[in-house]
Amino acid sequence: MKSGAWSKVSLICLVVIAASALIVVRGVAAQQRTAPPDDGRLRIIAFGAHPDDCELQVGGVAAMWAARGHHVKLVSVTNGDIGHWREAGGPLALRRKAEVEAASRILGSTVEVLDNHDGELMPTLENRRAIIRLIREWKADLVIAPRPNDYHPDHRYTAILVQDAAYMVTVPFICPETPPLKNNPVFMYYTDRFQKPNPSAPDIIVSIDGVMEKKLDALAVMESQFLEGGANGHEGLMPKNAEERSRRVAEVRSGHAARNTAIADRFRSLLGEWYGAERARSVRYAEAFEICEYGRRPDRSELKRLFPFFE
Repeated sequence: MKSGAWSKVSLICLVVIAASALIVVRGVAAQQRTAPPDDGRLRIIAFGAHPDDCELQVGGVAAMWAARGHHVKLVSVTNGDIGHWREAGGPLALRRKAEVEAASRILGSTVEVLDNHDGELMPTLENRRAIIRLIREWKADLVIAPRPNDYHPDHRYTAILVQDAAYMVTVPFICPETPPLKNNPVFMYYTDRFQKPNPSAPDIIVSIDGVMEKKLDALAVMESQFLEGGANGHEGLMPKNAEERSRRVAEVRSGHAARNTAIADRFRSLLGEWYGAERARSVRYAEAFEICEYGRRPDRSELKRLFPFFE
């Protein structure tokens, strides 16, 4: 066969492989659309733009909820298919999906990855409907997402999509095939360090000291993003032997721990409001959340019900 013919055959094979990979991603995600039982437990659904965002932002509290028997779902709104310096496309999407599934097994949560391309998320009506359906299917008490102030367009548009779903989840004639919620859930934001147009101002902060190692274990299985550096990584990060790997793993875990230490230090006074001054001084790691005005406005007693960690 001529070389030109072989090139055409190779191209066709690559297209078939990529299409098959996307079918697998869609098929596995569809199988996970199972609502939790009506058992009186809390139902929390958290959204992130990429397969690792939820785990970074709420992995500790997710593990705490799950340990108490509450139902936690972590949703990645894109499949992360360009989030690596060396790999891309369907194979990377499958790899990252496997990573967040492994992380959720550690945390005790449920996970779903939507089939939107990384870097191309837009606040379309189709995507808004998808978010509305997910919140309704989970019968969420609490919905958590990024703030719309962010460097990454996927982060910003994930925030907008979740904001646009607030209130609409109660309206019967949008997505009528999915029963509307009787009450608007509480919607909240993760904290961040962006200052303009307005800085993050969390309303509640939770010590994750008791589950920090579990959170670090969950993040450690996302090797494509952290061990290998994700989209901005490089060959120099790749361990060449067992000793280098151990050193790199320790470096990554230390960096993640420092992130949650910074939250505790930054909002030490808020820790005092929730734990008392003496306990607040000893907290090393924390996750913090801000109320979104578009959802139900909880008072302190409802926040304690949604975050039952302040006995």
